[in-house]
Amino acid sequence: MTNRPIIAITMGDPAGVGAEVIVKALNHPEVATMCQPVVIGDARRLTLAAQLCGLSPQIRVVAEPSELNTDTDPSTINVIDPQVVPATLEWGVVSPHAGEAAYRYVAIAAQLAIAGLVQAICTAPLNKEALHAAGHQFPGHTELLAHLTGTDEVSMMLEAPGLRVVHVTTHIGILDAIDRINPALIERTVRRTHSTLRRAGIDVPRFAVCGINPHAGENGLFGRGEEADKIVPAVAQLRSEGIDVVGPLPADTLFYRARRGEFDCVVAMYHDQGHGPVKVLGLEAGVNITIGLPVVRTSVDHGTAFGIAGTGVADERSMIEALKQAVALSSR
Repeated sequence: MTNRPIIAITMGDPAGVGAEVIVKALNHPEVATMCQPVVIGDARRLTLAAQLCGLSPQIRVVAEPSELNTDTDPSTINVIDPQVVPATLEWGVVSPHAGEAAYRYVAIAAQLAIAGLVQAICTAPLNKEALHAAGHQFPGHTELLAHLTGTDEVSMMLEAPGLRVVHVTTHIGILDAIDRINPALIERTVRRTHSTLRRAGIDVPRFAVCGINPHAGENGLFGRGEEADKIVPAVAQLRSEGIDVVGPLPADTLFYRARRGEFDCVVAMYHDQGHGPVKVLGLEAGVNITIGLPVVRTSVDHGTAFGIAGTGVADERSMIEALKQAVALSSR
């Protein structure tokens, strides 16, 4: 089993549920058989989280991935600990100390991935307010990892059972999103996703592009011609390149059609258009994948859940799914 990929799991905001979902996920024997996980986080916090969850793994601090055991014993959790979390940190409270820790964990994981010492990064959630309080002005993991890896542009793709959605824009206001959308951005988004899905084993990915306005503008009845100006030229160009793509289509029926199996990926124009349908299928099963990075990155599809942090009740299923996706993409 020594050919299992090494996956760096960042603990996210140490005041949130990251530590809990990690120790629960790594307690599943199937995780240890498919990868060699190494947590980038706080060993003391992981120990406390394990106690809250009624678990008793051995928390083993290592300096680098080369020190990992090659066995498949889920009772041992290997962790690289930069020791930046104060012992007095409270659960469920926004803290610049926690924001700084979350940043450091991602930075270390990015360095390891770029150096080829780990084959993928899987992230537990960070808190944007805490991240900003620590002086790191990024909207979230996606933009932070793009910065750390020197990547000019990336895309966010969400996966849930029966549905896959990539976003043309993400963490910006709706008016700014409409201004930013243009044919070239849509084309780059679809090309990046096309490459990723082929790497994931889908030989001929089928894309459907959402309209911006209700009913995809209904031939100019709604909106100011955004579909004709921004989307139609992009779809025509992509089709000329041999990519299987249709649109713009009304978003109110498109997600239903995709879930029914007509398309492999929906191209959403803005954050809530794509996030809503995925999250209604269940946060516990969703996975966030960053497309366009020079490294593989997947993530849970939920936040820090400060309201339940420190109670031991957080659901680990999204973390398990994110690890599975990390293994699948890194192996290809």
